[in-house]
Amino acid sequence: MADLLNTKPADNYGDDAIKTLTPREHIRLRPGMYIGKLGDGSQSDDGIYVLIKEVVDNSIDEFMNGYGRQIEITVEDRTVTVRDYGRGIPLKMLAPAVSVMNTGGKYEEGRAFKKTVGLNGVGVKAVNMLSSEFTARSVRDGEAHTVTFACGLEQSDRWETGVDEKNGTFISFRVDEEVFGPYAYNLEYVEQLVKNYSYLNRGLTIRFNGQTYSSKNGLLDLLNENMTEEPLYPPVHLLADDIEVVIAHGTGYGESYYSFVNGQYTSQGGTHQAAFREAIAKTVKEFYHKDYDPSDIRTSLIAAVSLRVSEPIFESQTKTKLGSKEMEKDGPTIRNFVLDFLGKHLDDYLHKHPETAQILQKKIVENEKERETAKKVSLNNKKLRDCKIHRTDKSELADRSMIFITEGNSASGSITKSRDPRTQAVFSLRGKPLNCYGLTKKVVYENEEFNLLQAALNIEEDMDNLRYEKVIVATDADVDGMHIRLLLTTFFLQFFPDVIRSGHLYILQTPLFRVRNKKETHYCYSEEERQKAVARCGANAEITRFKGLGEISPDEFREFIGERMRLDRVRITKDDPIHDLLEFYMGKNTFERQGFIIDNLRIEEDLVEQDLALN
Repeated sequence: MADLLNTKPADNYGDDAIKTLTPREHIRLRPGMYIGKLGDGSQSDDGIYVLIKEVVDNSIDEFMNGYGRQIEITVEDRTVTVRDYGRGIPLKMLAPAVSVMNTGGKYEEGRAFKKTVGLNGVGVKAVNMLSSEFTARSVRDGEAHTVTFACGLEQSDRWETGVDEKNGTFISFRVDEEVFGPYAYNLEYVEQLVKNYSYLNRGLTIRFNGQTYSSKNGLLDLLNENMTEEPLYPPVHLLADDIEVVIAHGTGYGESYYSFVNGQYTSQGGTHQAAFREAIAKTVKEFYHKDYDPSDIRTSLIAAVSLRVSEPIFESQTKTKLGSKEMEKDGPTIRNFVLDFLGKHLDDYLHKHPETAQILQKKIVENEKERETAKKVSLNNKKLRDCKIHRTDKSELADRSMIFITEGNSASGSITKSRDPRTQAVFSLRGKPLNCYGLTKKVVYENEEFNLLQAALNIEEDMDNLRYEKVIVATDADVDGMHIRLLLTTFFLQFFPDVIRSGHLYILQTPLFRVRNKKETHYCYSEEERQKAVARCGANAEITRFKGLGEISPDEFREFIGERMRLDRVRITKDDPIHDLLEFYMGKNTFERQGFIIDNLRIEEDLVEQDLALN
């Protein structure tokens, strides 16, 4: 025993443990640092779409700086091509410009590019090194230079003279399946990317797979196309040098923003979006001479804001969040620029359009009344078994805080006994909650469970107050459990969509089967996993099918909500027709829905036979 206690782990940390990777090796080993998550193309933020954006951004930069009014994009058989008609990459520097990290023409401010998205000399090089096939061709005044690469390694270099082509740059690439795994492009995601480029660059024509896209009204076109309901008043469209804003209010809840910097969609916001949220509240309060709560002004707000910044600082290479403080060197801060712009132009607009001002004030007062109703919730939340550490605390564990929303006492009991009380809270539903689609907050808050749920989350006034990093719906994996998931999702979509937009709402996966013999135990989340477990444990294995969370013992449950917990994030994007989906699934029982149910109905006898076969 003494020998065992004195045994030291092997020490392999010598000089040869230190490795230096080339930029190409590093990008291929750690692609997430450069393009975010890889993905298979099923989500709009998957890496294959980021790579398209990195190439197109360079063509957009040309247009923004006055060169080339047309861009041609194709996505066919997993090969992407982008052709612009700008100045063309300088011919002698073509190969380094697409293959050598930290090489580019956008470092020295005021020379080749004034305002741009691509600043770091990384984007197109990452595309090259993550592509099994990559071609770059530049045409300048009758001369052309073409280089090809495979996985970032140069394959050929060709020069031509007397070329009868317009100036510009052509890029073609095919994403490397060895890095990404199997993938497929969803052309709807690419189309939305193209549309955004057209909204943000009036005068630019983009041809995507033969279809032409252009915009006359900029962000106003974007908002009109993406709104799923009639706005309460005609959208307010304000425009000046380096800034464009569109503002509208709907009848829903939450806040919805489309924010951009130099043509880049900043899905996670940043300093410009924070400044816009502050500016609209300040301007509206000063216009009405009323100290309205900012949340009452911004509830149901649907807005788009675009800025042009000389040297944008993004918080990552994927450029989804702006970190810049200033517009340009020795210039105004972004905050002051946005505050001054809205303070003047929105104020002028409301004075010139009294009907809009009257409608807006009526909406603010309605929001105020609903919020005051919600404040009357009892502080003694009998449904909540809280945890000690919350998202809003200054703690290293704050980002691990979570709340499980469960159905019934048995499921709540199992989770409560097996949870980590430091970071895991439990909220217990009595049964199926109210279908709140089409209802107002006043009616919903007369429902005790939803009233206490919003109080537990602390999200009535501001999403920043959300007490848990993860809000997890934990229901049985049966028809009733699925219905409760849908009812809870409807609640959040209807009244607190920012919980979903910000990536805080999850569905807990729990095992359907336990397969074990005397030596090993396997928990299976699907029929495929069950079959594999049976193959490992043998034909005489004991198979248990869990019909509800309450059947799982606390000791077992601890494994399912610990480090190996499986969660599915509930996702919505600006492309999802939320209003239409809620109307179809949660609205009145229309003939269309009845037809859908009948067409997709599974007969009970079939389900029983399948259940018997599994057991």
